[in-house]
Amino acid sequence: MDSSFLNWPFFSDDHRAVAETVRGFAAEVFGETGFDHHGDIDEECAEIRRQLGAAGLTRYCVPREYGGAKDQLDVRSLCLIRESLAYRSGLADFVFAMQGLGSGAISLFGNAHQKSRYLPGVGSGDLCAAFALTEPEAGSDVAAIATEARLDQGEWVISGEKTYISNGGIADVYVLFARSEDVQGARGLSAFIIQADDPGLEIVERIDTIAPHPLARLRFNGMRIPADRLIAERGQGFKIAMATLDVFRSTVGAASLGFARRALDEATRRAQTRELFGSSLADLPGVQTQLAEMALDIDTSALLIYRAGWAKDSGAPRITREAAMAKLHATETAQQGIDKAVQIFGGLGVTKGSVPEALYREVRALRIYEGASEVQKLVIARQHLASGAR
Repeated sequence: MDSSFLNWPFFSDDHRAVAETVRGFAAEVFGETGFDHHGDIDEECAEIRRQLGAAGLTRYCVPREYGGAKDQLDVRSLCLIRESLAYRSGLADFVFAMQGLGSGAISLFGNAHQKSRYLPGVGSGDLCAAFALTEPEAGSDVAAIATEARLDQGEWVISGEKTYISNGGIADVYVLFARSEDVQGARGLSAFIIQADDPGLEIVERIDTIAPHPLARLRFNGMRIPADRLIAERGQGFKIAMATLDVFRSTVGAASLGFARRALDEATRRAQTRELFGSSLADLPGVQTQLAEMALDIDTSALLIYRAGWAKDSGAPRITREAAMAKLHATETAQQGIDKAVQIFGGLGVTKGSVPEALYREVRALRIYEGASEVQKLVIARQHLASGAR
């Protein structure tokens, strides 16, 4: 796996140390078989979370005061970890990502009691976290959320459904977004902390996808939770969701980058060792062109991702435009690069159990979750127009 980019000015010695640590961990734990899944995915996720916790990697998902590795969430560290994990195992990347995203709203907006109650367990890997935003009729349009939260005798009563919730059914704690105000649109949303043992939480179904990850549809049947589970102030849910995604959206691009790097390395080895018409595939101009395009897209994605991370870590209040660009370019070009790798592998590239086949399935969802590519284009355009550019 290429490491020359770690010499870019976006990184400190601490970041280079993080990259070295996680690469060593991922190589030792997942080796060349990290994309193979032969058992219960829930159990595999639990084991990976335990391993990430024991290695100290989940500590990067929470602030230092609550057991974390850094004073605040460090986007570049999160990206480096996701990139290196994704290179070896899509499921390991998933487990790590959800520890951060699932607890991110608590880290960024929770009060001292909420942080001390949940974040140490997330940072150690003992608690499994989830982010409950998407609904059957509200995916990219967060302002259309219909799940209702009403205050009754000092408790919040929650009713509605969420779907495609990562870690749904196995999480210990969920950050849930629901409509608490009698107004339409973004202003009526609030964020809440839900525990898996809260009465009224129903796991309606588990959802199978082309890459094996734990996903579920959840139903809230008049669930009652204490009033102090509200994060920040009522009506601030949309702001909380967008600020959380602002931090973690760049890391989706980083995971795509890890997949793309693995695809390039696999394709390069295949091209150099596979003979065709008396010479290696690597001697063919068409294959060289494909490898060149993959390498170019990887470096471009890395520049966008770590620019966004550097900007956020340097104090930028919002990096909406930068994060959208990073996610859009990295996920789209990773898909294209992995397709090239499949083509270079030929029939083996679509054979179940091969790395290109696994990458092909793993990368696809990243163009959808945390804001589909089409939404990222709208975000970039609106930010551009709002800047007064002519």
